[in-house]
Amino acid sequence: MQIGEKIKSLRIEKQLTQEELANRCELSKGFISQIENDLTSPSIATLMDILQILGTNLNEFFSEKINERVKFTNDDMFETEDEDLKYRLKWLVPDAQKNQMEPIMLTLEPNGKYKEETPHEGEEFGLVLHGIVNLHLGDKVYKIRKGESFYFKPKSNHYISNTGKTEATVIWVSTPPSF
Repeated sequence: MQIGEKIKSLRIEKQLTQEELANRCELSKGFISQIENDLTSPSIATLMDILQILGTNLNEFFSEKINERVKFTNDDMFETEDEDLKYRLKWLVPDAQKNQMEPIMLTLEPNGKYKEETPHEGEEFGLVLHGIVNLHLGDKVYKIRKGESFYFKPKSNHYISNTGKTEATVIWVSTPPSF
């Protein structure tokens, strides 16, 4: 790990000059420059002072974070189908069940429905991209059309269905993951 390079990156991210960082840490600009160019190493106490000004700590600074993927293509996505319930489910983010939320795209054929889920912690959000779906929340049913969305806390049994004559497609996000 290049400590100097990482300190410089954090400093620039915080929009501080070397002089501003040096003044806040009661160090010289030259010393900050030497650290950033890996010409010298700060003591632990000095490093802790610098990191505090930069809004981090030793633990976060030295953790080796793996660059997270941000963009996903169709090749990354996984799809399943349930012929009995007449739906196709596509996971839009690989391994999303490891994350705090799980986005899927659900396509319901006419007279199709997604399996009924029991109450759980978290929240659910959906956006109807095509068609009309019925959102079943306990004893209530909400008709949701193309371009409309739904949001609820799953405190009762719930599922969506398509009673229309054309396919319906929904982007559905659950937190925590439950699909």
